[in-house]
Amino acid sequence: MDCTLLYWNGRIIDFDLPITVRLTVTEADPGQGDSAQGGTKPATLETGAVVNVPSFVDVGDDVLIDSRTGQYMSRA
Repeated sequence: MDCTLLYWNGRIIDFDLPITVRLTVTEADPGQGDSAQGGTKPATLETGAVVNVPSFVDVGDDVLIDSRTGQYMSRA
């Protein structure tokens, strides 16, 4: 993950984080039923965070997470 740091007199005075973060799913239940119905399931990411993802997302998949809200955006 890249971030932008703003220095003044050798000290960091501001920073910007990226809007999206690419993370790997480390734990998730197997997908159930028809994913066209829009079902979701909890998945644990490599950071330990748990987010709701669509039922088609599996362990090992990379996903994009909105760093402002912590919500799933899409598969990477």
